[in-house]
Amino acid sequence: MHKEQKQYDSLAQFVSTEREKLGLSQSGLAKKCNLTLGEIGSIESGIETFLSTTVRQKLSKGLKVGLCDIKKYEKGESFTLGSAKEIEEIKEQILANGEFSKIALYCPICGERLITRIAKMYDLEDNLMLHPKAKCSKCPFQIS
Repeated sequence: MHKEQKQYDSLAQFVSTEREKLGLSQSGLAKKCNLTLGEIGSIESGIETFLSTTVRQKLSKGLKVGLCDIKKYEKGESFTLGSAKEIEEIKEQILANGEFSKIALYCPICGERLITRIAKMYDLEDNLMLHPKAKCSKCPFQIS
């Protein structure tokens, strides 16, 4: 038996609809997937458009769907538009102003406000490495 699969407009719509089919609240899905309510909320509100492998696996298991079912609704991880110069300027501004800066940065594509953060990682010699990240609150632009 091959069941017909509905096409969705976004990852948010897919996750929300599949969760509702299972009769789960966002909180229930979060518990079932071992994710936070905030993570589920970010996915269903469209803030998170690309998931880490771990989150994708947990969500797949919790929703009882295949990994490929989730992946086809995600936006590409490395999707960026704009010139390399614009992107480097945004990265520099994020690093210069800090993670919780009151200075707003705007998308070079659509002009909406960027959601920014600084990922803190350590190299093999235990040196702190700061990586600026940004994503648009409206279009698929992101710096990862």
